[in-house]
Amino acid sequence: MRFALCLFSLCAMRYALCPSIMCGFVGILNHNEKAVTGNVLRAMTRMVAHRGPDGEGFFTEGPVGLGHRRLAVIDLSPAASQPMQSECGRFVLVYNGEVYNFMELREELSRLGHRFLSRSDTEVVLKSLMEWGEAAIPRFNGMFSFLFLDRAGRSLLAARDRYGIKPLYVASVPGGYLFGSEIKAFLKHPGFRVDLNLRALSEYFTFQNLLDSETLFQDVSILGPGSYQVYRYSREEERWRPLPPVRYWNFHFGSDPKITDPEETSALVRHLMEKAVERQMVSDVPLGSYLSGGIDSGLIVAMASRRVPRLTTFTGGFDLSSAQGLEAGYDERAAAEVLSNQFQTEHYEMVLHAGDMAHVMPRLIWHMEELRLGQCYPNYYLARLASKFVKVVLCGTGGDELFAGYPWRYFASANCSRNGAFLRNYYHFWQRIVPDEEKTSLFRPHVLKQIDPEASFKAFSRVLSENTHPRNGIESNINRSLYFEARSFLHGLLMIEDKLSMAHGLETRVPFLDNDLVDLACRIPVRMKLSNL
Repeated sequence: MRFALCLFSLCAMRYALCPSIMCGFVGILNHNEKAVTGNVLRAMTRMVAHRGPDGEGFFTEGPVGLGHRRLAVIDLSPAASQPMQSECGRFVLVYNGEVYNFMELREELSRLGHRFLSRSDTEVVLKSLMEWGEAAIPRFNGMFSFLFLDRAGRSLLAARDRYGIKPLYVASVPGGYLFGSEIKAFLKHPGFRVDLNLRALSEYFTFQNLLDSETLFQDVSILGPGSYQVYRYSREEERWRPLPPVRYWNFHFGSDPKITDPEETSALVRHLMEKAVERQMVSDVPLGSYLSGGIDSGLIVAMASRRVPRLTTFTGGFDLSSAQGLEAGYDERAAAEVLSNQFQTEHYEMVLHAGDMAHVMPRLIWHMEELRLGQCYPNYYLARLASKFVKVVLCGTGGDELFAGYPWRYFASANCSRNGAFLRNYYHFWQRIVPDEEKTSLFRPHVLKQIDPEASFKAFSRVLSENTHPRNGIESNINRSLYFEARSFLHGLLMIEDKLSMAHGLETRVPFLDNDLVDLACRIPVRMKLSNL
């Protein structure tokens, strides 16, 4: 049961002193006025050095410490370094990600009197928060997580993008809170102890995923997608206190009665997809794309190759010398080569062999930190290949979740007329590793006493209860299924993609998760997404 954490600890000892080479940050917030120790902050920051090989920076003031590792993608000059402080000195930002509409926001802020010293989106995020406070967050179109310190107001704002593309972990330790792009940063704080979260473990064995904010590490949570949380100093209590987290955005799958013409809708989807790809190709460093041979990555490559002649593309496949039957279908290199030839890309591929998974497992667990979803080791190898040629890569994640690419999953409960029947049927479908009734054979008695046998179903029900649309009829049930997958399965995929690309200092961008495109996709009726309704 403690295998994953034990292996993680062994990997930590092996790799802590020799990190591989994106942006990453850490934070320390002491409850009282105890000053942050600079050596601890530096050690924590260097644990995420692989996320940012291009520089590091630190800010400390009394009980607050912020550290940053930089992967320079937009504005490579020192003017874009972090932590970034406002000209007046009041505000400080550490930030990970890309806000693709930063030029539009910059123009608006310039009209309001703000001056800019760099070309970076970081400075735009900083001044947007200075101008609009928390109301700025829903205006960002992109992927991000950040910590924003108001020194005069004595508050710290932690926030994450709509979909959870960029992670933000929070650890509760004696005397305060720790923040980080990755959990491994907490290992360098003397107050942090590695222990197993049994509730989360039981949930993982149910879904092969975690649905709530908990992680497999005791006292470590992840800020939810589309959420922010404020930490404020209370003068009455003489300590920093967290306010309840706020969900500023959520998926709303439903049928817009104004969307009736399939051809018009298809044209609008295409237009918004082209705009999304164009937006997400902004970069001052080499950019390429994954190409699996499927519709999603093929569409991205088709659009991106118009803007970048000889676009660099990457495909992973498997040794087929001993493959039989369905196994041969998992290799998509032939389809990817056809697309590469059609769009004239500079194409690279790699072949995975028996033994590659076992070979990479220690390093994979070191970077993954906690288990999510199924087989992911090919992602590690493919990101390593891409990182040898580019610093930024486009990816097709999100297309299936938005446009109903998994019909066999939705129809498992589509005909349920009662909410209770839908929940139970769909929950049964999503039990991935160990069904609840078999957990008595998996866990020892003293562990079972600490686990609520209904905890996984309650977590499942909580996620679906946040979907505010009607709960009856086939289309409604399929929309509820789409909502659940976008809130849980998609989040898991994004976390895997972030961790395993960042392991190689590679930034992955997901054009399907452009705000305008997502907003439209959520409103398209199910009958336009699925032909057999």
